[in-house]
Formats: sequence, structure tokens, C-alpha cells
Amino acid sequence: MKEMINIALPKGRLGEKVYNIFESLGYGCPSIHENSRKLIFEDEKNLVRYFWVKPSDVAIYVEKGAADVGVVGKDILLEYEPDIYELLDLGIGKCRMCVAGEKGARRHEDRTIRVATKFPHIALSYYQSRGLDIEIIKLNGSIELAPLLRMSDVIVDIVETGTTLKENNLEVIDEIVNISARFISNKSSFKFKTAQINEMKNRLLGAV
Repeated sequence: MKEMINIALPKGRLGEKVYNIFESLGYGCPSIHENSRKLIFEDEKNLVRYFWVKPSDVAIYVEKGAADVGVVGKDILLEYEPDIYELLDLGIGKCRMCVAGEKGARRHEDRTIRVATKFPHIALSYYQSRGLDIEIIKLNGSIELAPLLRMSDVIVDIVETGTTLKENNLEVIDEIVNISARFISNKSSFKFKTAQINEMKNRLLGAV
């Protein structure tokens, strides 16, 4: 007997795009389109229960078993290294994790490099792999301000079009890794709901 599948989706454009894919594959939940403040949406016919969460929290909900599966950016997986199964690259929400700094600025590799970022783990791993010392400055927003105000030498952040960098006289110095949305599963859920989760994965694979 099939069980309800709990699905964590990231709030915002990516989550809405992902839900539309799920809906087109037979995992629809009509109440999700209602204009309400509800956080959980359930459809007994299709055996799915959706909930919207902050993008950076999707992996936590899946890791802890509150959700069986979810969709999350590769940046979150690299930063937090949750204990989950990464089942599929959906090929959407594409962007790049990059090092950026002021145009024409001298490259500071002869001393400790000050790096402003929302992603300290990714930044540290990148610079350690190059044998360089860094000082992490953890910020939660407006990362581009840091080098302009001489608070940091560079930033490590997600770059989509590069427009924000250009408007602030910044440029990409190096690309660390390509980012896209990933379909992930809780390890225990995958063990006990293998057939259902694999069926969902295969339908997604056919769509993307």
C-alpha cells in the first residue's frame, strides 16, 4: 500500500517552478494555488503533502525526516553537507558560485585574504585547496558592499547574470562550482518508500 510522500519545496520562484513540474507529472495538489497563509498542502488522491520552507532549510527538513524528499540548491548541500541522498540534478535554477572583487584590484595572495560571504564552508574549502590563508567575514546580505567599503578583499557568492557585480564595479575572479537544483531524499524514507521515491525520481528525470 502506497503512503503519503512529504515534499519540502523552497519558497520563491524556484519552488514555484519545481511545483509546476511535479504537478505536470501527476503530483498535483490544487489547494496549493489558493491564496492563503497555509504552510502545509495535502492531496490524498495523489498521496502528496507539500510544505514551503526557506530555501536554506529544505535540506534540514529532509535530513531530520520531516520531509521524505525535497528540492534544494547544490550550494546548500555543499555549505551544510546534510546527511541525505542526492538523487537527481534537475538542471534548473542554474548559477555559479564565484570569487569576485573590484575590477583591476591587486590579487592579495601574499597575505591573509579577507573574504566576505554567506557561504563560509565553501569559501574555506576553496581557499584551503589552494593553500591560501583567509579571514572569513560572515554576512547575510549585500555581500557586494564589503569590498567597496574595504571591509574585505573579495567576496564568495552566487552569481546568476553578473549584472549586480557590474553595477558595483566588481568582476568574477574565479568560478568555484556550478550550482543547480537537486532532488534529495531522507535516507530512512528512501529505505521504506523506495518504490515511490524512485518512481518520482524517474518521472522527474523524464521531465528534465
